[in-house]
Amino acid sequence: MNTDGDYSTLLTILEVTPVLGLASTTVLIILIAILLLLTALVAGSEVAFFSLSASDLSHLKTKNKGVNKTIIHLLEQPKKLLATLLIANNFLSIGIIVTTNVIIKSLINFESLIPNNIGLAQILNLVVQVVLVTFFLVLFGEVLPKVYATQNNMRMSMLCAPFINFIHKFLSPISNLLVRSSALIEKNIKNKPSEISDTDVENAIELTVGHSASKEEVNIFKGILRFGDITVKQIMRGRLDVSGVANGITFSELQQQVLSYGYSRIPVYENSLDTIKGVLHTKDLLPFTQTPPKDWHELIRPALYVHESKLIEDLRMEFQKKKMHLAIVVDEFGGTSGIVTLEDIMEEIIGEIKDEFDEDDNEIKKINDSTFICDGKTPINDVARFLGVPIEIFDEARGESDSIGGLWLELSGQLPKIGGLVSLPPYSLMVMEVQKNRIEKIKLTIDPVVTDAPAS
Repeated sequence: MNTDGDYSTLLTILEVTPVLGLASTTVLIILIAILLLLTALVAGSEVAFFSLSASDLSHLKTKNKGVNKTIIHLLEQPKKLLATLLIANNFLSIGIIVTTNVIIKSLINFESLIPNNIGLAQILNLVVQVVLVTFFLVLFGEVLPKVYATQNNMRMSMLCAPFINFIHKFLSPISNLLVRSSALIEKNIKNKPSEISDTDVENAIELTVGHSASKEEVNIFKGILRFGDITVKQIMRGRLDVSGVANGITFSELQQQVLSYGYSRIPVYENSLDTIKGVLHTKDLLPFTQTPPKDWHELIRPALYVHESKLIEDLRMEFQKKKMHLAIVVDEFGGTSGIVTLEDIMEEIIGEIKDEFDEDDNEIKKINDSTFICDGKTPINDVARFLGVPIEIFDEARGESDSIGGLWLELSGQLPKIGGLVSLPPYSLMVMEVQKNRIEKIKLTIDPVVTDAPAS
């Protein structure tokens, strides 16, 4: 065995450049650890500060002193705070890279390891520095602190607030310059408006709140999104389903009809629903349970008239302004199409509202995962919401129809008959009940998706 040759080879491999002594190397390692800790604080602060909710900020403002006051002050200028955090993070990263480079050069001489290829030695030196620095920066300076800050944003904010406030003041000249420069660039660049579909926004809702919110809460978010595009015609109760009282009946007849209807507001008409005299509030009848009024017509209140094409968002504001809960819907010829209530509007956001007087007979009944029985008058919007599909999926086929029965008529172009079947892939609609050419019940079936068999 040639021990002399092996010993000389080992000396060559272990040869180092005596740039630093042991004490200096130890100091630099401690410095790197401190810089990594500060990087973690800055990275965690970025997530913690900007993930505080409105309720968190309200809680901080209730005790507007000490650390709470510092957090509120920092968030008053979010752009400047973000600029400060980015600048500090870059400076700390540069400090870690430079310090790590000095330590690696002092411990390992790559040119001695590969004396015959200086270029390869330099590349190896660079690769070791990049891999080592990237690993520590990403793991300890980004991932761990941001994960912790996501779960404990309030605690992280209060922990880091004094340090962030210090560097915020120290780096103020640079951050101010950066904010002004970015504002100047934003002013000169014309942003092209991006076309984002409702489907994209609904997908974003699923990604952002779908993991933490219930299905009902997600549906409320989606309802708010669609709220501005829904018209009165899409949610109103059709004329055939409107319960009204004739203007010429006696007070005793009025009491009987009011009790049988069970509604709090009832339209009063002359001859037909096309001539509405006003709206009667049943609570106005309570003082006359024992003694009838001289003329019950004096209790009739003025009616609010709206067109079928009116957006429900505008109607909601009109209801709020005029302190009314019911409106008469008229068509293009001035005839009565139906009625719409404030409850109908709210149901578009929060879903079906049931009270103790509502019948437990649902408009849509689930038979199995692919079969449903619907009332013919059920709005298409309600069917889509029940199935959990976008309302827009029926837009091309629905035409002027707003109910599932109207959709069948639009697709078939014929008078309804029991067993009549139409297809709107992947859905099939079959008439189950008909009364006086009016569809009472429809069976909706979700057809199985048929895929082409692979060619043999």
